Amino acid sequence: MTDYLDERHLEGPYDILSATPRPKLSTTELARFIDFIEKFEEETERSLSISPGYREMRMMLHVMRNHLVGRLTTPTSLADASGLSYGTAKRGIESLLERGLLLSRPRTKSGKTVSLHPSTAMIEEWEAYAGRIRALLSTCDSQALRDDAYPPNRVISPPAVLSTRLEMKGGLRVLSHADPTFMAMHNLKQQLESIFGLPIKNQARSIDDLREEILDNARLAHSRYDIVACDLPWFGELASEGMLLPLDPFLERDGHDLSDFHPVAIQSAQYADRQYGIPVQTTPELLCYRTDILERAQLSPPTTTEELTKVARRLHNPAKEQYGIAWNAARGTPLGHTFTFLMAKFGQPIINMRRTRDGYDFQHVSGEEYRPMFLSDAAFRACEYMLDILKYSPPNILDMAWYERAQSYASGQSCMAYCYTLLAPLIELDRTSPAWGNTGYLPHPTGSHGRPITPVGGYALAIPSNLTEERVEAAWCALKSLTSASLSKLYIMNGGLATPRFSVSRDPEVASLSPLIDIVDRMARENILQVWPRPPVPGITDIIGIAGNEVFEVLDGRRSIKKALSMAQDRADRVMRDKGCY
Repeated sequence: MTDYLDERHLEGPYDILSATPRPKLSTTELARFIDFIEKFEEETERSLSISPGYREMRMMLHVMRNHLVGRLTTPTSLADASGLSYGTAKRGIESLLERGLLLSRPRTKSGKTVSLHPSTAMIEEWEAYAGRIRALLSTCDSQALRDDAYPPNRVISPPAVLSTRLEMKGGLRVLSHADPTFMAMHNLKQQLESIFGLPIKNQARSIDDLREEILDNARLAHSRYDIVACDLPWFGELASEGMLLPLDPFLERDGHDLSDFHPVAIQSAQYADRQYGIPVQTTPELLCYRTDILERAQLSPPTTTEELTKVARRLHNPAKEQYGIAWNAARGTPLGHTFTFLMAKFGQPIINMRRTRDGYDFQHVSGEEYRPMFLSDAAFRACEYMLDILKYSPPNILDMAWYERAQSYASGQSCMAYCYTLLAPLIELDRTSPAWGNTGYLPHPTGSHGRPITPVGGYALAIPSNLTEERVEAAWCALKSLTSASLSKLYIMNGGLATPRFSVSRDPEVASLSPLIDIVDRMARENILQVWPRPPVPGITDIIGIAGNEVFEVLDGRRSIKKALSMAQDRADRVMRDKGCY
């Protein structure tokens, strides 16, 4: 098995779009370069007898800087920035528009007021200009713009505004999950509104509340939302019941390429060979462990469930408020996810799917393949394993869900934790955390009959099928932009650490944030990320909920493993029969 702790960087340049790497400046470098050029121009004007003309440089500097921070540029503000009279500045603006360097976008239906934005051509020119100036300065041994820490991989450009503002009455309405990626989107609201040219109204929900809101919305005659974020396992249920709009006609018409996305994420957002969502984040669940604590105890990172139990026992010291491992043990959905992942450790999915060379076929499930597997040996062993590690867990473990377990680890309370990478900012971006710089990551330790896998979660954006027809085209345009490489990078640069795109993982500015970026990228390439532990099939959410409630009675000491699993099997069988699965 690959040692993901030590392999911090993949070797060799990689460009998902071309065979030849194109070194470019990062967004941060480009912003620094714009500041530098502004000061350079001021000194040039003071020192040399140069006719200012239309002062296009000052106009370009103003509009580029505003674009990078999501600030609106108007003709008036651009004229003021030029330092020219309004009439002269207006002619300069018209020249930039005619040459395709500026985009003018109406702010109202009447078109009387407009905003100005750099075109893609202007952005590319500035990136090329910055690269040439940096190369020129480097020959003079100047360090002003050099950054040798970045390898010559492709740097993703900052997002450009849409050439035509979206027309959606009341603005773009988004229903999302309350996690770091979507919080980054919320924090970038001003910039996203500048890109789309309209207000954005975002509603964030916890995972269970999000699903209920999607279901409630689907019962309405007209959707309250233009775009909804769906947990990957939900797509089987939502698509099979006609709640989501198939995206294949739009993908085919626009030639929208999905090859840059993690394959498992794309496959998870499909049902019956049709695409219903575009991934906005891929977040594997990994085992996090404190490298410094294990080293002092002369312990190796555990790669099997038996080894993990032994390490947790050795590190567990309640007298010093130090606990072996944190995990999802809260009743309901959190524990249900844990149970399904642990069954996978022992080589068995939670339903009777057909085995394939790489795992199990979750895309073509029928008949008895929907049968829940609570009475399997893997289900029994999963319960036994949870009872084992329960003894070496924090005292509030039965109330612990996704955030609480990550916080327990990040605070130094727990020495190990199962943790989704979407919550890794608590560890990787907080220098006050005792786990910062002292964390290793591994795939889930395996049980008997299992193999190294990393269960993958995450969210994809979808369009409700009951969205009114006049809003669909604009919603699709917004969905494409929100899942683009440039915006995916922007989410990460503003507090997230989860991306579904290979190109974003290999962006030097992104990769420099945390070794975790490279680790997940390598796992995706080596096919270790797997979605079959939580397959996107009808009924899976109900089965996970049943597991989380029945198995909780085992952890709480009120029911035997055999009795709890028997009751879970009966309940799950009824659910799948009611859905007509078999």
